[in-house]
Formats: sequence, structure tokens, C-alpha cells
Amino acid sequence: MNAVTPIAKGSPKDWETDQEVRWCPGCGDYAILKAVQRTMPDLGVSPEKTVFVSGIGCSSRFPYYMETYGFHTIHGRAPAVATGVKLANPELDVWIISGDGDGLSIGGNHTMHLIRRNLDCQFLLFNNEIYGLTKGQYSPTTKIGTRTPSTPYGSVDRPATPCAFALGAGARFVARGIDTHKNLPTVLKAAHAHKGTGFVEIYQNCIVYNDAVFENFTAKPNAAANQIWLENGQPMLFANGTKGLTLDAKDLKLSVVDVVDGDWQAAGVITHDVTNRGIAMMLVDMTIEDGFPIALGVLFDHPRPTFDRAVIEQNQKASAGKSPDLQKLLNTGQTWTVE
Repeated sequence: MNAVTPIAKGSPKDWETDQEVRWCPGCGDYAILKAVQRTMPDLGVSPEKTVFVSGIGCSSRFPYYMETYGFHTIHGRAPAVATGVKLANPELDVWIISGDGDGLSIGGNHTMHLIRRNLDCQFLLFNNEIYGLTKGQYSPTTKIGTRTPSTPYGSVDRPATPCAFALGAGARFVARGIDTHKNLPTVLKAAHAHKGTGFVEIYQNCIVYNDAVFENFTAKPNAAANQIWLENGQPMLFANGTKGLTLDAKDLKLSVVDVVDGDWQAAGVITHDVTNRGIAMMLVDMTIEDGFPIALGVLFDHPRPTFDRAVIEQNQKASAGKSPDLQKLLNTGQTWTVE
């Protein structure tokens, strides 16, 4: 029996192309690119077995900068192309790169069905709450009141919540990260370890058209009080351990409580269970305006059989004991001869 040759761990340089990275100076996409390139050597995969598929938008230049196979597709259709790639070659490690406009507007239908089917892939949604490539129009995630070229008096649309959308579509893995945060590689590794669609929303700053839109929780002075990084089996604490989340059993909702002298049990703080979908839905809906921190890290992780594996198994059963015969197929059913 031949032994499997382990993949030698490389360096981030192995995943970099010779292409000039072209985003606006200060764009959060640079930080995400570096986080992904730093993460890839730790995943036990090789560039020649990896493919990045993107749609249209600033984020969708991503495949040009990864030393892997890549496919820069059309607007919103990255999930459809990625599905074809995975079914054609199940051994490929498939990553989808999209933005809030690409993935939730024109591509919302494709994103929903990718998640519903549970294709084994990683879906990174860069959320900057704006259309950056087309010069700053409002997107499905833009906050109410935001003035843009397409909403000169302020947007009146209620914004979509990407993680709530994913959970509603049946996602089995949902996580959040921040473009420049040191924990982003940890989130990416968790998404990759999950067998199925790993949906990751990444808060990404658009320095030109929507600068500092996430500053109320990403800026250093605000981070401790307005970010809660969740870890499976650990208490839901934030503000340097002085506050936590508890579950109001009567009203079935989360509340913020004070933690005195580190005694989180006495305060009723709950521990994070990544398999609890109900709590995950509450976490993704928390807002600073309602007095909550922003939930970050792995919010939900509960695997189930994948779409690609089901297709492969079905095809294997259907073809078992049969041999391909194109001529026999052509002669099957009603046929006629033209002389």
C-alpha cells in the first residue's frame, strides 16, 4: 500500500502572485488578502489543489493575487460557477470571494441556494456596506439614513444582515471577522475545517466611499466595549470581562449583565455553544444601538452531509455495474435512418 505523502508546510509567499495588488490605498481588502495568505500554509492544502472564485466588485480582484487556480466570474454568479467547479473536481479546495452587493443583491439568489445545498466550500463575504467599484451607491447592507449618489436624501431601505440571511437559508457554519483584526486567521481556519459551506462575513472598511462606518466597534477606544469574540464552551464575556450575555428564559432573548469580580456564573452569563442555532440567531441580530456588542468569531457550527458528496454517491450508485456505451445510448428509444 502506498503511503500518502504529506504536504510540506510552505510560507505565505507561496500563495502570492507576481501581480500588482490594485486596491485604493488603505482599503481593508489588503488586510484580508494578507490574512488569507498567512492562513493558507496552516491548512494542509496545496496551491495546485485550490481555487478562488469571485464575482464582480472590488473584492472580486482577489483571485488575481492568489497563486492558485482562479475564476473571475460575472456579477453574482460566483456560487454557481463554484458549484460546477466542486462537482467537476471534488478534490479541489474551493473558496468564494464576494461582497455585500455582489453576494446579497444580484447574487442573492445564488448565494441562498449555495448555502441551502451546503456545498463544501468557504464563502467569504466582504461587507463594506457600499458599492465601491461603481463609485459609492448604497448596497443591501447600507445603514438607514446613509447619503450616497443613489440615495441623496439618505437610504430608507432596511439593511440586510448577512449572517441572519445565511442562517435563514440553512447555513451550517456562520462566522464573523474584521479585516484588520488578529483573530481573522482563526476564523478562516475554522471555516475551512468545517465540512460544508463555511459562511464568513468580514467587516471591511471602504476608505473612499464609506470610511469609518464600523468605527463604533472597530476603533481601538471602542473595541473592548463593543466587540464580543465568541469561543465554543467559553462564557460570553466582553468589556475586559466586566460584562456578559445572559439568556432571559421568560422572554427568550439575550440581555447584557454586569460581572463583578470575575464571577460570571453568579451573573448568569451563558457559555457559547456553536451548535445552538437559536442562540446564533440572537447573536447575529445584536446591535450597538440596542445596547449590545457586535458578535464576532464562530457563531454557529453544526455540520451535516454536503451537496457535493450526495451528488457523487448518487452518481456512483447509478453507474455501478454499468459500462459507458455512447452508441447504445444513441440507439435507445425511437430512432430512424435518413437515406
